[in-house]
Amino acid sequence: MTRSKRSSARSAGSPRQAGLATLAIDVGGSGLKAAILDEDGVMLTERVRVATPEGVAPETMVDALAALVAPLPAFDRVSIGFPGVVRGDRVITAPHFGNEPWHDFPLAEALGRRLGDKPVRLLNDADVQGYGVIEGTGLELVLTLGTGMGSSLFCDGRRLPHMEFAQFPFHKKKTFNRYVGNAARHKVGNAKWNRRVEKCIEAFRTLLQFDRLYLGGGNASKLTLSLPPDVRIVANEAGLTGGIKLWQDAAP
Repeated sequence: MTRSKRSSARSAGSPRQAGLATLAIDVGGSGLKAAILDEDGVMLTERVRVATPEGVAPETMVDALAALVAPLPAFDRVSIGFPGVVRGDRVITAPHFGNEPWHDFPLAEALGRRLGDKPVRLLNDADVQGYGVIEGTGLELVLTLGTGMGSSLFCDGRRLPHMEFAQFPFHKKKTFNRYVGNAARHKVGNAKWNRRVEKCIEAFRTLLQFDRLYLGGGNASKLTLSLPPDVRIVANEAGLTGGIKLWQDAAP
């Protein structure tokens, strides 16, 4: 049975096989998503989603995530992808939510307590998506296109120290976030936004000479440009399914 068929059959209500179940959470600037994964990273449930609260503070986020996952079945551990710099299961930056109240917030510990003292691992959301799509050889770059632009870099399957490329000035003092984020797409229209993404791809090619580039995130479906062979669009669900790697040999 193929991976997609296995996922479909289990989400339709097949009983969970023996093994640890992982609650995977993808925190986005506009949406919060979650699903239960089996030990292979296959989704055992349909994805649940709610809008991200406006101007969300850390404590409010914990409340929102607890409410999001309440309808899901039992789980043993938790993986979270968060849009910002993460170190040691703590949030360092949260550009979409306001950095100051989030700095050094122990999100993994706070949510774990709220969910009944479950073990929780926390990583940047683009890193999590990368774990869900990389092949594990060469230099692989992941860019997520959503509220802003997320980024992650891997060498021979090993995650490199996280760099917030999104916050780097790229064009006329605009950061990558402002240049290809969702607000920019709405302002300039999809056609011009696609040309901007194309310029970003070539900029990263010059900077990194990547072997493969994966484009994910909610706005990847809006891409209409012709992509070169070493660039491909990946499913947004990888932002959840990649969470299994946080508990395997590639743990943070």
